[in-house]
Amino acid sequence: MPARRHPVLWIDRAAVVSAPAQVDARNADDVLACLLSVIREGPATLIVDLTATAFCDSAGLNSLVQAFRRAGASGIEMRLAVCSPAVGRILEITGIDQLICTYPSVPASLIGRQDPPGAQRSSKTSG
Repeated sequence: MPARRHPVLWIDRAAVVSAPAQVDARNADDVLACLLSVIREGPATLIVDLTATAFCDSAGLNSLVQAFRRAGASGIEMRLAVCSPAVGRILEITGIDQLICTYPSVPASLIGRQDPPGAQRSSKTSG
């Protein structure tokens, strides 16, 4: 098995995978392979750290959804840490933010704390 290209930090039974600055057609398969590798290790929670990611295209979104489905089938909760308005917006437009829980930071994702009202991220408001 090739070495992982994306850092993985284990905190108790949570695995935090750091995504690159861009997740797109050039590296989406590699990101997915890394996420699936971590899923096979059996964390209780898989956190995809997108806080340094400024751009994510449809290939990147597809990789996140595939990993989410595989994690769910394995009984693993997957969360996203997102702080880029552009990435948050594409998650909102596609509805992925309704599928996968998103948080404003890795620490917030570790404790499962959702964004406070008015936080800068793409979250749907009532109405």
